[in-house]
Amino acid sequence: MDAITNKIWMDGEFVDWDKATVHVLTHTLHYGWGVFEGIRSYQCHDGASAVFRLKEHVDRLFGSCHIVDIPIPFTKVEITEAILETLRLNKLKEGYVRPLVFIGDGEMGIYTKNVNVRVAIAVWGWGAYLGDEGLEKGIRAKISSFTRLHVNGQMTKAKVCGNYVNSILAKREITAAGYDEAILLDTEGYVSEASGENIFIVKNGVIKTTPRTSILPGITRDSVITIAKDKGYPLVEDRFTRDELYLADEAFFSGTAAEITPVREVDNRLIGSGSPGPITSDIQNTFFDVVKGKINKYKHWLAYV
Repeated sequence: MDAITNKIWMDGEFVDWDKATVHVLTHTLHYGWGVFEGIRSYQCHDGASAVFRLKEHVDRLFGSCHIVDIPIPFTKVEITEAILETLRLNKLKEGYVRPLVFIGDGEMGIYTKNVNVRVAIAVWGWGAYLGDEGLEKGIRAKISSFTRLHVNGQMTKAKVCGNYVNSILAKREITAAGYDEAILLDTEGYVSEASGENIFIVKNGVIKTTPRTSILPGITRDSVITIAKDKGYPLVEDRFTRDELYLADEAFFSGTAAEITPVREVDNRLIGSGSPGPITSDIQNTFFDVVKGKINKYKHWLAYV
C-alpha cells in the first residue's frame, strides 16, 4: 500500500500531502477518541470511477460520531462532496478513501471541556487487502486469544479509532504464528468477527453470519446478505461456535478492504475441501461485477466520481 497522493482534504480545504500534519498533543493520538471510515472507489467496466455505497459509509461515519458524542462540524452533503472531490483532484481511478474525525490539540486529559473537532479525508491506491492469492485461493485464519470487545465496554457499533487496538493485538498475534488473519470470539465464546472483517460460513447450502451483537455491522456484509438473498440462497444471522466453523463446507470474510475473501483453513483445519466453495465463488464473482457497474440492479449502490 502506497498512501502518498497529491492532496488531502483537511477541515474544509485541500492541502499538500506532506502539509497535512497535526501537533504531537493531538487528543486522539493519546486517547483514541475519534472515528473513521474505510471506503472503496472502483474503476468500472466502462472506464468510469464509482464509490461503492458512499451514502451508507457517510451515514455510518456520522452515526459513529453520534454514538461516541463527537459533534462533527460538517454536513453529510459536505463530507460526501469532499470525498468525491478528493478522488477527482488526485486523479485516482480506483482506490481507498479514509475519512477521519478526530480531536485536535488544545486540551489534554480524559475529559476536555472545549472539544476541537477536526476532519480529514485521504485517498490512496490499494489492492487486495489480504493478497491477490488470498482472493483466489483463500487464506489461513486462526482463532485469536484476544476476545472481541464487550458491547457495554466499548461501543461496538461505532468505528472508533481506539477500538482497533483490540484488532491490532489479535492480528499481530496470529501473524507472528504464520497465519493470514485473526478471528475473534465474543465475550461468551461465540465467533464474532475477524480483525477487520465480518465472517460468513456455509453448511449444507445455508449461509450463516454472526448477528449484530458484538460486531461492527459491515456495509459489505449488508451487501453480501442482499446479494445472497437475491440469488435465492438461504441465509440466517445466528450465533455459531468455533467447532461449527471448523465443520463448515465454506467460509469467507467480507469487508471494504478485504472485499470477499475465502477462508480455506482455520486453526490448521481445512474448511470443506480447503479451497473456495461454489457459493463463496458465486457471491465473490457477483460482488466484483456489482462494484464494477456490470449489474444494473445494483447501480444505485454506486456514486460516480
